[in-house]
Amino acid sequence: MAFDLFHYFAEQTRIQKPQLLHQFPSTEQKVLLMELNALALGKLITEWQQNASRVYSELQQQDQLYIQQIARQMTTSTQNKSSLKKADFEHSLKEILSLQLTELKQLDDTGHLGQKGLNELLLGQTNYLSGHADDWVWATNSLTSLIGSKPVETKQVSLDETMKEFNYMVSHADHHDDHQVAEPVVAKVPTWAKILEPAVGLIILGYLYCAYQQIVG
Repeated sequence: MAFDLFHYFAEQTRIQKPQLLHQFPSTEQKVLLMELNALALGKLITEWQQNASRVYSELQQQDQLYIQQIARQMTTSTQNKSSLKKADFEHSLKEILSLQLTELKQLDDTGHLGQKGLNELLLGQTNYLSGHADDWVWATNSLTSLIGSKPVETKQVSLDETMKEFNYMVSHADHHDDHQVAEPVVAKVPTWAKILEPAVGLIILGYLYCAYQQIVG
């Protein structure tokens, strides 16, 4: 059953609960609410994996005590690295858990999914959650299969910076006996080189280094 609950819940949170974390700038508010939705949905999935019948029953009853228990467990977890204050974290998480359970019940009632249908729906959500949160989120809600799924941002090699540095080294090598530093000449980088960054950048860097070695040698 291919249905992205994660982004659906995030959108419903924005529509139904605009007051949540409204004290933050809109961009930061959106990031925090996405983070909380990932925490909540991931926790419902792990709870379902452990005892599907109980979660299905709680879903039908919309038991606030159950919601509070789950929210408190994640709030006090040693894995919780949220930037939110504990009180704001727990309150917001309870609101989102409540919304998610309500939406799931409506989907169940409307689509006559039953426990079997919800099982297929919930257990298929890991594909939609993957890569959308930091590892502490998955450690906190025990959805540990997603730890490491978020791509690590790496700084790409800049051809512009490489060319500047190369020309600076060459100017110093040509005038190493002169105390005056020549102004670096910046070469224009072709359009094709920018398209093929950073792989081509590494090749050009190697070539430039060899050329520099010949100059100074």
